[in-house]
Amino acid sequence: MDEDPEGTEAVIDIVVEPEAAGRRLDAYMAAAIPDMSRSRLKALIEAGHVRLGGATIVEGKRPVNSGDQIQLTLPEPEQAEPEGEDIPLDVVFEDENLLVINKPAGLVVHPGAGNWTGTLVNALIAHCGDSLSGIGGVKRPGIVHRLDKDTTGLMVVAKNDRTHRHLANQFADHGRTGALERGYRAFVWGVPSLPYGLVDAPLGRSSVNRQKMAVVKTGGREAVTHYQLVESYGAGRTPIASLLDLRLETGRTHQIRVHMAALGHPLLGDPDYGKGFLTKVGLLPEPARGLVAKFPRQALHAWLLGFQHPVTRETMHFESELPEDLTELLEALKAL
Repeated sequence: MDEDPEGTEAVIDIVVEPEAAGRRLDAYMAAAIPDMSRSRLKALIEAGHVRLGGATIVEGKRPVNSGDQIQLTLPEPEQAEPEGEDIPLDVVFEDENLLVINKPAGLVVHPGAGNWTGTLVNALIAHCGDSLSGIGGVKRPGIVHRLDKDTTGLMVVAKNDRTHRHLANQFADHGRTGALERGYRAFVWGVPSLPYGLVDAPLGRSSVNRQKMAVVKTGGREAVTHYQLVESYGAGRTPIASLLDLRLETGRTHQIRVHMAALGHPLLGDPDYGKGFLTKVGLLPEPARGLVAKFPRQALHAWLLGFQHPVTRETMHFESELPEDLTELLEALKAL
């Protein structure tokens, strides 16, 4: 019995021994592959995953002969549909069509590799019930846009297909012609040379680390981030950190984090794009030094969200105050 590790599907090849001649196919395979139940093998046979002598067999009762070559192709395991979980949600607004939530740090938006449970989707299914069925794909019901796991702030979720389509179109337009508005607050190292400006730099997968994004010269997707200085922190002519207000024209993965790093001002606490600035922590006095050194996430908060309601056509506007950890960081920086 050999397995094919190179394909996306495992293949098991078996040659029937002389003493097994005349046995049912499903019974013989159950004996030859003890790790799989007979009922599971029967289902695979009936689904067309077994070939006998090069021909597909769909009946488990088919007898085998000495020397027959059996080939079983194991399909990739299907991911289970997410189930509802009793996870608290900070609901800012809700009606029969949508809800706006304030996402906490540490909450993954939708199931994925390594995070099949405990996500915002699991919480939404429990909160909304069957109304989310079929919206946005099985693994992402109701999700119109997303925030990184450790980014806090406002998100809108659709409860039905009509709302999902309308909101998705608004996010695809990025507010160029409609009411969509997204505002973020970010604490960054240093201070931009200009009090306001934009970063217009396409983003793609990093050639060094495929789990990260990077500004790329070719093959990237358009990405535009506007920034404005809110205030800076630290005495002297070169403040150590600053608070920026950011608005997006596009919504790429890690867009703000990569663009601010490319500008030379990565986010405080960013474990992926701000490691090169960790030595600056030593320049801070206490208590800011200890707080920044141990800050467990990128200092980024989605504080503003505006959009047109898909049904009432009313312009909706929501604001969210800084969460407790960023408020504590703000107070420490102000004391510099």
